[in-house]
This record gives sequence, C-alpha cells and structure tokens, in this order.
Amino acid sequence: MPVEDISFLPLSELAKRIESKKISPVEVTQHFLDRSEKLGPHFNAYAQLTPETAMDQARAAEKEIRRGHYRGPLHGVPYAAKDLLAVKGIPTTWGAKPYANQVFDYDAAVIEHLNRVGAVMLGKASMIELAGGMGYRFASASLQGAAKNPWNTACWTCGSSSGSGAIVAAGLAPFAIGTETWGSIICPAAFCGVSGLRPTYGRVSRYGAMALSYSMDKIGPLARTAEDCARVFAAIAGHDFRDRSTLPIDKGAFTYSPSMELKARPLKIGWLTNAWKKLDPGVEKPVGAAQKVLRKYFSSVKNAALPEGPFEDAGNVIVAVECASAFRPLIRSGKVSELADPLGQIAGYVNEQFSGADYLNALRVREILQKKMTELFDSFDVLVAAAQPVAATPLEMNLETDLSFADPLGAIGNLCGLPALSVPCGFTEKNLPVGLQFVARAGDDFAVIQAARTYQQRTDWHGKHPKVT
Repeated sequence: MPVEDISFLPLSELAKRIESKKISPVEVTQHFLDRSEKLGPHFNAYAQLTPETAMDQARAAEKEIRRGHYRGPLHGVPYAAKDLLAVKGIPTTWGAKPYANQVFDYDAAVIEHLNRVGAVMLGKASMIELAGGMGYRFASASLQGAAKNPWNTACWTCGSSSGSGAIVAAGLAPFAIGTETWGSIICPAAFCGVSGLRPTYGRVSRYGAMALSYSMDKIGPLARTAEDCARVFAAIAGHDFRDRSTLPIDKGAFTYSPSMELKARPLKIGWLTNAWKKLDPGVEKPVGAAQKVLRKYFSSVKNAALPEGPFEDAGNVIVAVECASAFRPLIRSGKVSELADPLGQIAGYVNEQFSGADYLNALRVREILQKKMTELFDSFDVLVAAAQPVAATPLEMNLETDLSFADPLGAIGNLCGLPALSVPCGFTEKNLPVGLQFVARAGDDFAVIQAARTYQQRTDWHGKHPKVT
C-alpha cells in the first residue's frame, strides 16, 4: 500500500497494517512528519513538531513489533498532544505568551499512558491561549495565530483544541489529544468534520495538564471515527493517585473491542428538542437527515427535553471563579496584559470579583441539575442533538458579539461531567461539516460510543475528508 494513501486512514485500519507488518511505524511516522512539516504551518496547526522524539519512538516501536512484542492498536501510531500537556524537556506554552518558554521536567499522565502503549508523538498541537479560560473574542488568541479549517481556510476550527481539530481534519496525524471545559472537544470535532470524545469527568487523569476549571476540565481524543476515539480512550483512562479527582480504579478504567458491541444492550435514544433555540438552515438539513437514520436503526427513539434553569449562568460562575484561582499569579502580577486577546487581558480581573456566595450558589444549582439529569437518564440511555447550531465561522468573526447563542447542552453536559461524542453527519451547502452529538449519563461512556458507532456503520460521513495537498 503506497504510503501516501494513509493520511486519512482510520486509526483502527492503520493499526492492522502496522500489526501485520504491511507498513512499519518508521514509514508511518515519517509520512505524517513530512506531511505535518509541509502543511501544518498552512493551518497554524502545531505549536511545535518534535521529529527527533517521534523518530526515536517509531524506531523503538518497529523493533518491538518485529520481535513479536505488539502492545496494541496504538503501537507505532503517530499523534499530536494539545500544548497544555506537559512533555518532559519540550516547551509547553499553554498557547500564551507569558508561558512561551515554559518547560517541565516530567510528562503528563496522558503522555505517560500513550508512551506505555507505544504511540508516537509528532508534536504539540496549537491551542487558544490558556484554553480560553480568560475568555477571548477572536480566533487569533493563540501564540500560533488562528487555526485554519482544512475544509475552508477562511474559517476557524473552533474551541481551545483548535490545533487538534485541524491536525486530524487535515490528515496530519491519525489522532490528537484535546481538552474540554465547555465545548473544546465537541465543537472542533463538529467544525472540522471529525469524531471527538469528551469522557466522563474524572476518567482521564489531568496530572501534568494545565488547570483551567478544577471541577470541569476533561481530556479526550479527536480522531477519524468513534471506534478510533474508543481505542485512544481505553489507553488514557484510569485512576491516578496524583489526580484526586479521578474516579476509583473499578470505575475509572475503560476497555474496548468491537466484539463488545455483540453484547451491547438496546439503547433508548432521546432526541433533544431544546438543545438549541434554532439551527442554521445549512445545519438543520443534515441534522434532520441524521435523525431519520437514528429512528430507522434504533428501535426506541423518542423526543426528550433538557431541564430548564439558570444552568449556563451557574456554569459561567464556576468556570470564572476556578479560572481566577488557577491563574491568580498571572492576574496579580499584571502579566495577564501579555495575552493576545483584548478580552483575555481584562477578564481575569472581572472573574476575581465573584464572591464566595456566588460560587456556592452556583454549586447548589449544579447539584439540583445533577438530580434532574439523573431522572432524565432513568428514561433514556443516550441523548442526541446537533453538536453545534452553526457550521465553521469566519476567522475574523468577533466571537463575543457575533457568535453568541444559548448553549444549554454544553452547560449541562459539562456541569454534570457527562460523556459526549460528536461525529460528522453531513455538510452545509457551502461544504462545511456538521456534527451530531451523543450524550450519556456520567460513567456510561460506552453508550455514546455504541450509539455513535451504530450511526457510523450506517453512514459514510466520517470517510469524507478535505482535499489537502
């Protein structure tokens, strides 16, 4: 198989070729390095490539596989890590000028896990500065500038995992690691036409990851398919004594194989009628078609509604207060003025004005919400809605004034730590991807994978990719 044909191959298929020795980890890594060096700058996709590290890991993987020591489906497979994950000896800039020269002497837990299964790190993916914790008005709020969408370079990739989305969509790596506090995996997956998994809060250790919101930050993969996301999730999930927020050993770990679906339970699907106030016409048509597919292949699909309440307000307060705490030295030192975005330069001071009473009231609202969602999931296994009400937006758009819409599902999903998976479900008339989001109760990550896999087995949107040369 010619090396040039593997750029958009699903991780699962690439792994089969590596395991059967039809292609070597060194060949695969060199291919994606060459492609990333050539095309990465065009999309502002990488904070930094790490070719020496990548080739060392690829050669080690090749030797092990030749000797019959195959570690599993990520062995010898290249990836990119969002630049808020510590990698020993390599700059970890958090996408922000004040941390441009920051270097850690240890690896984040996620990097440790990926090293353990033999994955190959190509480099660090670009990101919105401080993962958007201080707020931002423009896509250019990053050390690397605005991440450009491979489907249309005049458009953005969305969210703080902006580089991770661009890398997977452009075929620069089979998968990338992103993070989400509120939308930063689901939105890039939708805008970029790839699959993105936001795991249950606490299933993936955040040791060595930049803290934004202690009670809402989550780490997960972006890849070509739901199955690919599941395989990466299986490698990075699990309890970690260094991160006290991780779930216990018996609830944290995740295992996956396609054969598990033979024993999978019938899913009760809830089609959300109030996830968004309205969908753009270009989004509404493919989402409507996706709903028809679900109703055809799932025996039980009924309309469902999210509980109503001040949940977005509560989420905003929690993120603001926890962010002000996480970045207190940056704010108090005045170095926050070095951030690229004008909103980011001032928002930290605003966040510090919230009181302890404000924060506690928001936590009470969260507790009420969690009870309401538990009741909703007594009736449904998986809730489904459009991942975003709009397609990819112009790079120069003012996100504060021109991309402001209610996002109850984002607030509820992240306040409750619910797993979610966005997969492609079509295109607008301007050939921009549209995403479909599956959400389940906390801890039931397999349900969203099962539902998304079922959908992808009956559609081929995940097989589409932009023409990138």
